[in-house]
Amino acid sequence: MAPVEVDDETAASDEARERALRAGLAEYDLDEDDLLLLDGAGEQGEAGAAGRALPVLAVVGRPNVGKSTLVNRIIGRREAVVLDTPGVTRDRVRYTAEWAGRDFVVVDTGGWEVDVAGIDARVAEQAEVAIAQADAVVLVVDATVGTTDTDEQVVRLLRRSGKPVVLAANKVDGPSAESEAAALWSLGLGQPWGISALHGRGTGDLLDAILEALPEESAHGAAMPDGPRRVALVGRPNVGKSSLLNQLAGSERVVVDEVAGTTRDPVDELVELRGTPYVFVDTAGIRRRVHQTTGADFYASLRTQAAIEKAEVAVVLVDASDELTEQDTRVIQQVVDAGRALVIAYNKWDLMDDERRHYLEREIEQDLVQVQWAPRVNLSARTGRHTDKLVPALETALTSWDTRIPTGRLNAFLGELVAAHPHPLRGGKQPRILFATQASTRPPRFVVFATGFLDPGYRRYIERRLRETFGFEGSPIVVSVRVREKRKR
Repeated sequence: MAPVEVDDETAASDEARERALRAGLAEYDLDEDDLLLLDGAGEQGEAGAAGRALPVLAVVGRPNVGKSTLVNRIIGRREAVVLDTPGVTRDRVRYTAEWAGRDFVVVDTGGWEVDVAGIDARVAEQAEVAIAQADAVVLVVDATVGTTDTDEQVVRLLRRSGKPVVLAANKVDGPSAESEAAALWSLGLGQPWGISALHGRGTGDLLDAILEALPEESAHGAAMPDGPRRVALVGRPNVGKSSLLNQLAGSERVVVDEVAGTTRDPVDELVELRGTPYVFVDTAGIRRRVHQTTGADFYASLRTQAAIEKAEVAVVLVDASDELTEQDTRVIQQVVDAGRALVIAYNKWDLMDDERRHYLEREIEQDLVQVQWAPRVNLSARTGRHTDKLVPALETALTSWDTRIPTGRLNAFLGELVAAHPHPLRGGKQPRILFATQASTRPPRFVVFATGFLDPGYRRYIERRLRETFGFEGSPIVVSVRVREKRKR
């Protein structure tokens, strides 16, 4: 959105109006928060920081040995989805960790198995890619079970890779299990570090060994560019979020399968589009209300909500070949409620016939009337058709999300609006707008000081006129009212 241009004379008039209205507020009772707001405190936006290439550590092993639990222990928070069921993790998921003053990247992987087909084969392929792109590897083995044929197959794979390997003997919950860990010397990978990923026992010594194996400078990691914008790909299951990320990345970055709900953990990928870097985050499909989900789906839903809140703009994918569902509108509302910029992408456009296209326009008018301001892109993640149109839509939404309206221009706009369409009388009184300021960006939030409560309909009218005058395409905006009374003499 291009900034609103005004000539010098108009700008001077707007500033004079601002000073006059600001002086008039002196007659009203204002609290400390009001004064801070009027003085412009806390108006700075978030700034991205340039990163650096960090050493990469891959955590691998067969299913259900505790890889994701160990990853959560290393990074110090519950990020990876953990459940007492094999095969919960499917993609390779990257997290940043720190130990003894050194930063590094941890890559969680799905369980590696031999002679598997379908989705399990693709999960194993992703684990092999993680090994190839790592500087060092942690092999996690269940000490209570001992060495299995699959563990020995993984060891052979690791030997061929030539990467430094640290052996973690997990589920050693006490001194009595140390002998079970010692039996893993037979794998020929050096000392097995007996740990309990669940309780944290022995993980400090393991991390010391990991730092010795990791180089100071990564041979595989890439430096993070200065402040890439974070884009969350969200939607209900099986609408093509992972396919779109693979298409944008130009590689099979995430597991794609006909089975709905393939993605569980949010997957970050740095993608350069038209010379601009973006961090795309593939998320789990939102099935239904979070409190109605169970097991891995419940935790995946929580991670998806967190991914939306950490993103700056969300691309909501909708299956254009199917009717809009309540889930689609709920996902869009989640993004709006989180205050994130919004782009709606109609995927599978290549599967839509003329009759479906006619009905889709009616559905958009009826079901998405509250988000008519969001840019819409029609694309095919499978073929790559029109995916290039995503970049202008993202740029438009993010520019709107960052837009700030000068206080003088905002008050001049409100003065013209009230003169043309005053607030209706309520109980014989008419609330008067005293002053307005933009409290923040990301998303734009406006605070209106008034002598009385403004009707919700009138606030919606202000929001609609703000969009008509200043654009804000692709960004939610918030208009709040503070009622202030005159000071008693």
